[in-house]
Amino acid sequence: MRTAATRTTGPDHLWTVDEHLEDILATVRPLEPIELQLLDAQGCVLVEDITVPVSLPPFDNSSMDGYAVRVTDVAGASEEFPAVLTVVGDVAAGQAEPLHVGPGQAARIMTGAPLPPGAEAVVPVEWTDGGLGEGPVTGMRARSQDSEAAGGHVNVYRSAEARAHVRAKGSDVKAGDRALDAGTILGPPQIALLAAIGRGTVRVRPRPRVVVMSTGSELVQPDEQLGPGQIHDSNSFALTAAARDAGAIAYRVGAVADDAETLRDTIEDQLVRADLLVTTGGVSVGAYDVVKEALSSVGDEDEAGAGIDFRRLAMQPGKPQGFGSIGPDHIPLLALPGNPVSSYVSFELFARPAIRTLMGLDDVHRPRTRATLTTDKALTSPKGRRQFLRGTYADGEVTPVGGAGSHLVAALALADALIVVPEDVESVEPGTEVEVVLLG
Repeated sequence: MRTAATRTTGPDHLWTVDEHLEDILATVRPLEPIELQLLDAQGCVLVEDITVPVSLPPFDNSSMDGYAVRVTDVAGASEEFPAVLTVVGDVAAGQAEPLHVGPGQAARIMTGAPLPPGAEAVVPVEWTDGGLGEGPVTGMRARSQDSEAAGGHVNVYRSAEARAHVRAKGSDVKAGDRALDAGTILGPPQIALLAAIGRGTVRVRPRPRVVVMSTGSELVQPDEQLGPGQIHDSNSFALTAAARDAGAIAYRVGAVADDAETLRDTIEDQLVRADLLVTTGGVSVGAYDVVKEALSSVGDEDEAGAGIDFRRLAMQPGKPQGFGSIGPDHIPLLALPGNPVSSYVSFELFARPAIRTLMGLDDVHRPRTRATLTTDKALTSPKGRRQFLRGTYADGEVTPVGGAGSHLVAALALADALIVVPEDVESVEPGTEVEVVLLG
């Protein structure tokens, strides 16, 4: 990781949202690829194209439980005049040496079993008497229940076209086809495909390890009784969940008291399991803003000028921000504000793209769209700041939820979008088309 690119800016510089994000994304680098077992690779990003070594399916096989037949032998078959065929045996999935179906013959065949030589189609068991001589049946009796079912004769009551109910070799993918592209996130369907083509391991970028910690002596755990002046710690839970939603392996650290030495020790202890550190709280200008106090003078041991840079951004909510790297391995650290809405909005705008960059993805941002503002009155926004208001989006319209306050957690819980009000706009009238960041 290189030194943050913008150390030349003065302490009074007011950063734009875009400048801050650009600095983060120019600094954070994708994690180095590793080889993982399939299940360990879930959620990771491929770093290589995957080519199919063997066709899927690897042989013609039946898509139904029924009978493998020759087309000419069942031509014109009906319930009144069934085709009577000699059953030469069973063909089960995994059977090594299939039977041969000759003229006037049929083989009981199970779903997934290879089409035996000589057979041209499969008739479902429901089109037959199942070898029982009692009219159409609804299913095939297990061999263990009727040892004679694989022999004798079967009445077939319907004709079948060539290749009916046959899955052709290579009808899914053919040998030499590209199965998955580099850059693919591996979910359950992709894991299934890799297993199906015989890949037990795969080369990926690992999921980033993100450590989240709140700061503040007033914070207590959700299941603890509140004392005078105390509040429950919600930020670390929200941001840990958000980090997992972004694709990371996230670790939540209990709230750290307002003590600079304790915070530095806690961060140092966490470096061993972190690809990214995210703190919340303590970055403003108050007398107890411990993150700023603890980290302003901290630099990387072998990289001059590195460390944590605390900034003011032209945005609302989320004006105070910190970013840089820490420790001998230059672990990136994002210091977010402490108000719940401020911390969450800041995470979505800055931490989520950093996580997605560590994963090696090309598209690291939440999707954006344009929507018509539906509200009873005009929205106001401070001049010179880009405002992000919470809203609900549906069918090309977006409606504000709650007010602009950065403490309104209940309103945040109802929102699925952020309404973006540009820096040069102070009022947005109902019916105006606005930019929307989609959160869900």
